[in-house]
Amino acid sequence: MSSVARVTTITAYSETSFEDAVSVGIARAAATLRGVKGAWVKEQKVTVEGDRVVEWSVTLEVTFVLDD
Repeated sequence: MSSVARVTTITAYSETSFEDAVSVGIARAAATLRGVKGAWVKEQKVTVEGDRVVEWSVTLEVTFVLDD
């Protein structure tokens, strides 16, 4: 059986870590998209205030399989 996948780009944010930002992004994608199969972390960024990191963000390329 053949299948066709699509890739969409999302950005997710966390006040904790990159790992948490990835988890937030995947959870949100899975709540909206059916058939999420994987993701590639395309970019990581932090927001700094003073001398502290206050926000972590990731840009994800999320792959999901299209319905037949």
